[in-house]
Amino acid sequence: QVQLVESGGGSVQPGGSLRLSCTASGNMRSYYSMGWFRQAPGKEREGVAVIDADGTASYTALVEGRFTISQDNAKNTLYLQMNSLTPEDTATYYCAAGPCTFCTGGYCYTASEDFCEFNYWGQGTPVTVSS
Repeated sequence: QVQLVESGGGSVQPGGSLRLSCTASGNMRSYYSMGWFRQAPGKEREGVAVIDADGTASYTALVEGRFTISQDNAKNTLYLQMNSLTPEDTATYYCAAGPCTFCTGGYCYTASEDFCEFNYWGQGTPVTVSS
C-alpha cells in the first residue's frame, strides 16, 4: 500500500501562484509514475501534469507553460508549482501514483496504450482562484 497526502492548497487571486506538495509513504516504488489531477465542481476529473519513472514531465494543454511538476525522491515528495492562476484553475487537486508504461501530454498509459489507472490517490487539496 501507498499513502499519498497533499498539502498547499488555498485561496489566491487571479495571476497568483501556489505550490502543492504530495508526500508519499508506504510501499512506494521507484518505477511508479506520479501525477496531478484536478476536479472542479460539477465537472469530470482531468489530468494536469505527470512525471514518469525517469523523471520526464509532461503537461496537459490547459496548464502547459504555467505549471511545473517536480519531485524530490529523497523526501518522497511530489510538487506542483502553479503560476498565473486563473479562476478556471479552481478545483480540488489530487496526487496519484502507480505503475504506468509511458506518459505524454499530461497523461500516462499502459503498454496497450490505454489510460493508466493510477493505483493510489490522495485525498485532495482544494484550490480557489478568485478576486
